Amino acid sequence: MEKLTIETPEQIALEFPLAGLGSRGYALCVDTLLQGGAAAVISMIVAFTTRDLRRSWLPAHNWEIALWIFVLFCLYWGYFAAFEILWNGQTPGKRLAKIRVITASGRPITVFEGIARNFLRAIDSIGFYLIGAVACAIDKQNRRIGDMVAGTVVIHEVEEQGVFYWYGHEKSSAAPSVSREVAALTEQEFQLIETFLTRRLDIPSQQRVASAQAIADRMGERLNIPKDQRPSDEAFLEEISRRYRDVARGR
Repeated sequence: MEKLTIETPEQIALEFPLAGLGSRGYALCVDTLLQGGAAAVISMIVAFTTRDLRRSWLPAHNWEIALWIFVLFCLYWGYFAAFEILWNGQTPGKRLAKIRVITASGRPITVFEGIARNFLRAIDSIGFYLIGAVACAIDKQNRRIGDMVAGTVVIHEVEEQGVFYWYGHEKSSAAPSVSREVAALTEQEFQLIETFLTRRLDIPSQQRVASAQAIADRMGERLNIPKDQRPSDEAFLEEISRRYRDVARGR
């Protein structure tokens, strides 16, 4: 499986398995079926609500056509962009296929990137997505034209993480055993750790180191794990996150 490898300024290797044509095509089929279903339901609602209106107002038919065109426009252009922006790079089809859109630097996509990559969908979808498929096949990162313009890639979810978070490539061999102690953390403390891990690529180097140290020291005190028994601050926070999720799955 092809991978996207990102070297952070702190020399932490992050690897993301790239999604290929098969998984992306599967997700697209699911999303297209959902779009078609939504269009059919909306079409019936519009036809039912305007049926009596057409009898008394002749222009009603033209307005019905205009409304239908507007609905199709929103479904075609807005479906993918809205879901990917609100669902952190996923649509229902992508979630089912366990793939996700991220930026080429490993960060979550922004509103601009979500709109940009889907604005070019009109070109990628030419010939039943023939253009997009050819672009993915010849690009080293399996990107379609929309991805190239927006600076995004589509990756597979990492199964052991359950959801998408930025862990280092290798688990630290010096990570302490926190399987039991980690259950003592509150949901708010866990969210603090997760927020830092998901946003650390956006934080300036010195601030990132200081933030990791402050959070690690706080969690070390809560879990009664002294500093000399912990690996690097970020590796310690990653291990807490992993263990917390393991405990949560076992409940």
